[in-house]
Order: sequence, then C-alpha cells, then structure tokens
Amino acid sequence: MRKPKTYIFLCSLLLAASAAHAQATRTWVSGVGDDANPCSRTAPCKTFAGAISKTAISGTINVLDPGGFGAVTITKSITIDGAGGQAGGILSAGTHGIIVNAGATGHVVIRNLVIDGTGTGINGIHVISAGGLILDNVKVSRVTGQCVNFAPTQTGDSNLSIRKFLGDHCAAGGIWIVPGATTLATASISDTRIDQSQRGIRTDDGSDVTIVNTIVSSNGNAGFIANGVTRPANMSIENSVSDGNVQSGVRAVGPQSSIRISSSTITNNSGLGLETLSGGQIRSFGNNRNFGNYGGNGAPTSTINLQ
Repeated sequence: MRKPKTYIFLCSLLLAASAAHAQATRTWVSGVGDDANPCSRTAPCKTFAGAISKTAISGTINVLDPGGFGAVTITKSITIDGAGGQAGGILSAGTHGIIVNAGATGHVVIRNLVIDGTGTGINGIHVISAGGLILDNVKVSRVTGQCVNFAPTQTGDSNLSIRKFLGDHCAAGGIWIVPGATTLATASISDTRIDQSQRGIRTDDGSDVTIVNTIVSSNGNAGFIANGVTRPANMSIENSVSDGNVQSGVRAVGPQSSIRISSSTITNNSGLGLETLSGGQIRSFGNNRNFGNYGGNGAPTSTINLQ
C-alpha cells in the first residue's frame, strides 16, 4: 500500500508546483480577451477577476485596451494598472467595484482606473483589510455608497495614499476613513476632488489624515469632517477648498476630533464655514480665507503661530 500512497503524494506536489508556476508576475486583460487564456500579453484575459487568480503575489495586472473589466475582490498584494487602456474601466452595477481584503500585510496599488456604478453600484472601492492601499489617478462615480470606503478591521496599522482622485455622485459620501476598533489608519490625500456626493472627506475614531491640494464642492453634507468620539480623529488640511456644500465647510465633531487648517479657502457653504460640535477642535494657522458662508463663517477654536 505504500507505493500508491507515495505516488499520490508526489502527484499532489507536482500539481501544486504546476499551479504556482502558472502564476505570472505580470498579466494582461483586454476587451477581446478570454478568461480561459493564460493572461499573457498575446493571450490576455477578459476580466480582472479572471486575471487575478493567474497573477502572482505582488504581481501586476495591466490593461491592453479600453473596456469594462468587471468587479473584482483582491485578497493579496497586487497592482492593477489601467494605463494601457487609457484608464481601464469597471462597471459595478449592483455591487462593489473593488473589494480589498488583502490582510494586515497586504499592499495593493490601483492606478489609472475608472469605476462607474451606473447608479446602482454600492461602494466604488471597499476596504476590509490592507496593510497599505495606493489609489493613483482613479475616478469613481454614480454609486449608492461611498466613492472610497476605507474601513480596515485588522489589528494594527493600515495606510491609505490617494493621489489624483476624482469622485462624483457618490450617494453616501466621497472618501470615508473609518478604521475598526483595533486598527489605526493613516491617510494622505492629494490632488483630489469630490463633487455632488453626500459629503466630501470624513475621518473617524483612530485615524490621522493629511489633505493637500484638494477640492470638496457641492456636496449634500459637510465638506471636510473629523469625527472623534472614543479615539483621536486628526485631520490636517493644506492649500485646499471647501465650496458650495449644503452644510458646513469644515466640521469637527467630538472631544477627540482635531482639524488643523492652513492656506485654504472655505466659502459659499450653506452652513457655517468652520463648525465645532461636542468638543471638537479646529486650529487655524491664521492664513486661511473663510468668507461668504451663508450660515456664518464661524471661527477656529485656536490659532497656531506660523513658524
């Protein structure tokens, strides 16, 4: 009986090795591809979901030409780059565009991508766990949830970096950073615009967010929000604009919320320009332009001297 068992064991090892070998460090998708293909450049797959199983950990999925490549769940470190298709696309009607569940050590990069929920999609990008996520030149529109719902739940740190992001018509909000009870979230957001969504950018308990060169405009709630009730929620805003939002321009809520604001413009908001609630703090460097807000301009809780 030993010989058959040994034979079966060796076969299983060979099959495992073959499966591992089949995963490439670089794969490709095309609008005329087929998920039965090996996802090579000459025989591309059709969807991101089809390509991801054939892409090695820390590998890259590239887009060859314009097309809709389907919603995808990411469970490992990987890069998705739509540059070859001049910004690859995902139509996410009725579902999340991208779910990131890569674990506490997973690092994911998404660049040159357009996600369109067509009015019924849930979140454009929904994060469950990730050690790090980079969004570079990404656009999300027409979803019923958040443009980006960064809600990691693992124990420890989780980092978010956003550059050149456009979000519009996200019914529940633009970018929401809401880490789990045992997660500390650090985020940097630059060259970003959130328009005509429920709110602009919100950060909650257990987060530290830096925002630079960003516009939040014509949103249904406040433009920039820090909500710190049980743990610190820190937000630094530099050279940014909050304009024409239905509620306040900048809002700090809760005794552990702190917003620092410098070289920024807050104007034409229907509520207060600067609003603090339940012990929230807004600290100004004294070089902002806060004017023309219909509910009153409000005032910072303190001023920091420029160094």
